[in-house]
Amino acid sequence: MNTLFKYSLCALAVNSLIYSGMSTAQQNSEQATSEQVERIEVTGSRIKRNDMEGAAPIDVISRDDIAKSGFANLQQLLERTPVAGTGTFSTRGNNQDSTANGGAAISLRGFGSDATLVLINGRRVAVSAFAENIANSFVDINSIPVAAIERIEILKDGASAVYGSDAVAGVVNIILRKDFDGAELSVSHGGTTGPSYDETSASLVWGTETDDANATLILDYFKNTVITGAEMGRFGTANQAPYGGNDFRSSRGFPGNFIVNGETRIDPGCPAGQAFGQTCVFDYGPFGMVVPEAERVGAIFQGSQQFTTDLQGYVELAVQHNRSQASGAATPLDGDAGLTVPGSHPNNPFDEDIAINRFRTVDAGPRVWDIESDSLRLVVGLRGQLQNWDWDVSAQKGRSESMQTGSKQQGWVRTDFLQEQINLGNYNPFGGVYNSPEVIDAITTSLVRRGESHITAYDASISGEAFALGDQMVSLAAGLEYREEDAFDQPDDQFQRGLIFGTESVSAQAQRDQYAAYVELLIPIDDTLEFTVAGRYDHYSDFGSTTNPQFTMKWRPMDNFTLRASFGQGFRAPSLAQIGLGPSQESVFFTDTFRCPTADPTNPACAATDYTIVFVGSEGLQPEESETFNIGAVWQVNDEFDITVDIWSITQDNKIDKNDFENVYNAECNNQNSTVCVRLDPLPGQTLGELSRLFNSYVNVSSQEATGLDLSTSYRLALQDMGQVRFNLDWSFISKFEKNGIDYAGEYNYPQHRWLAAADWSHGDWGVVTSLSYIGEFEDYAAPSEVESTSTRSISAQMLLDVQLRYNLNDKTQLVLGMNNAMDEDPPFAIGDGDADLYGYVSRVHNPRGQFVYGKVSYRF
Repeated sequence: MNTLFKYSLCALAVNSLIYSGMSTAQQNSEQATSEQVERIEVTGSRIKRNDMEGAAPIDVISRDDIAKSGFANLQQLLERTPVAGTGTFSTRGNNQDSTANGGAAISLRGFGSDATLVLINGRRVAVSAFAENIANSFVDINSIPVAAIERIEILKDGASAVYGSDAVAGVVNIILRKDFDGAELSVSHGGTTGPSYDETSASLVWGTETDDANATLILDYFKNTVITGAEMGRFGTANQAPYGGNDFRSSRGFPGNFIVNGETRIDPGCPAGQAFGQTCVFDYGPFGMVVPEAERVGAIFQGSQQFTTDLQGYVELAVQHNRSQASGAATPLDGDAGLTVPGSHPNNPFDEDIAINRFRTVDAGPRVWDIESDSLRLVVGLRGQLQNWDWDVSAQKGRSESMQTGSKQQGWVRTDFLQEQINLGNYNPFGGVYNSPEVIDAITTSLVRRGESHITAYDASISGEAFALGDQMVSLAAGLEYREEDAFDQPDDQFQRGLIFGTESVSAQAQRDQYAAYVELLIPIDDTLEFTVAGRYDHYSDFGSTTNPQFTMKWRPMDNFTLRASFGQGFRAPSLAQIGLGPSQESVFFTDTFRCPTADPTNPACAATDYTIVFVGSEGLQPEESETFNIGAVWQVNDEFDITVDIWSITQDNKIDKNDFENVYNAECNNQNSTVCVRLDPLPGQTLGELSRLFNSYVNVSSQEATGLDLSTSYRLALQDMGQVRFNLDWSFISKFEKNGIDYAGEYNYPQHRWLAAADWSHGDWGVVTSLSYIGEFEDYAAPSEVESTSTRSISAQMLLDVQLRYNLNDKTQLVLGMNNAMDEDPPFAIGDGDADLYGYVSRVHNPRGQFVYGKVSYRF
């Protein structure tokens, strides 16, 4: 911790703010000094205002802030924000078992990506064709090019009364660049100083405008290379025992073990370092992709035409193509595959008919997916004024489609082909032998998974001053919306026929329509006090209707001091993947304790194993319900110094979640004849056979409740002849995060403290910005039943230092040189949960990429 404090004092004393626009109080200061009087619509309200100051807590990441972050990837940028929590995920750690390969999402407050609404220019977009974690739908932020973003508004409050479903923990509204005149070309390149990894990005922004028309075109390109587990040293092996962790090497080994005369026998050729009793283990860690290779190219066009003084037409068109990969170790096989070796096989060391129990086709190579994703979004509309009312009508079409393919050269083994080659004596499964390319070609296959989602939406809205209330005017916004959505996710038929083993597969198909009406009133009592009342009615074709209100208050007792409060109810509709889920599989690491009651390395049932959980769709799912509360204060001490404080609370009930597989296991898996916990036939002398699969479902079962405190402050310091420095701090503290009666605040994946502090110095053509990103300590993993009763080791806090130098060569050219994670900090050690986190760090919280050095050139012409 002394080192962390040293970095903190050093950075805060030297330079300044990477995200200077993220303080709401700072927005108030800048707006107060601005002469801009255009009425604008701010995220969280449909009523246009003269400035961005309202009752809702909003962080704004400006285009300048994005440039100073050094990130050319939206996911990397958003995961640094203190309000981002567990549920934020990315392509980091992509492997063939993920159900949303190539995608990335943002989760506010740790409530999950499905409880965070992502908008583009205030409108919904089509969700990813592939759901995350089997059935959680999300907006893939990898489909939004950073070069196209003007600013990001993050509403840290529920907003279902304004936007409808999904706005439980907050809203991320991405505002795109428009009204651009001229052209701007930017090119950047960077790489890590550890594992060989680099990123390249380029963008071109072109625009033209006249008195009554404008058009803006943005082209964006991004590419990064791969970091494999083999390049990560201690963070790329499943055997963490030498570092103080656990040995999670797989019991599906190369060579493997077999059932001989009703007994488990290890392959005689198993190396001594891999032999544990009758199990030959295998380290799958080096074969995963810590960061997969990716390439993205996109184009966005925005234009408007003024037809008359009171009528304007507009259009938005966006297309994006993404390419990525996912990888994992070679196909793992167990008794469920039903593979046998005849005694006549020329390489059979047991000289009798045997069954393959645990084995891995390493000679066929690691399993690799190629992922291609395309998105299309078109919005056309008219807006104008009718007397004192602003109105807007629009139509939108959106599509997201993805395809995963695996070729015969990418490790995809079919069990029936393998059995045929074993029977012919061509494939040798003994001794860790690498079979010939001709035999490998005979046992492998090609695979295709396809997914699509569509959205068609129409909306009409009005806003303006409705009537007088004393000396004040009450403003009103109202609107109607209609939306149709559909999605399907189709795995390869070979998965459905049970011929492919060891890889998760998802099947889903659903559609629905929805209409809504909303109204919002801004009621000023006097020049210092105002209230907002909002309500929204939504009707869904699959589950029915819901109505949600919201109330806010803003009181300014002094010119430089404001109090604000809000209360609202919200909901999240069941995702299309949840209501239309077909037979889908995921793999979860756990120990079959009914067959391994005590740790015994000689008992094959005690070996670490990823078992198959099978999900099917659930009928009668109802929407999740939520309540949010926020109370805060904004103190503009003077023109240089401001402070914003908010206390917040979110309660989510009726949450749709998987049944806890541990509860299903405990209830069903001590019964050999259970149809929920399916086991293979027991071997002689056993009462329970090997676990084959566990059936599970999604139900309205969970609840979540979180409370916390946010603090933002900024200070501008003039240095006379040496320019000026702006200091900034954005801090988020979670005091409680309770799920199903268990408080996870400070527990695994839920650090209580996150903050971002920075300093931005500018003088003439020069500027230097430094920032510190801090994630507090939290407890290592404990089972849910033991979280509150068991003390585990603490996972250390982490602080990352970013530095950037910029220089304006002339009026048209800017040069940038920077480092992210300048001190090359490793992620803090964690024993892990034995499932998603197996490599000595918490992948959902910490980034193992290391120091990244980059340069950028921008030219405007």
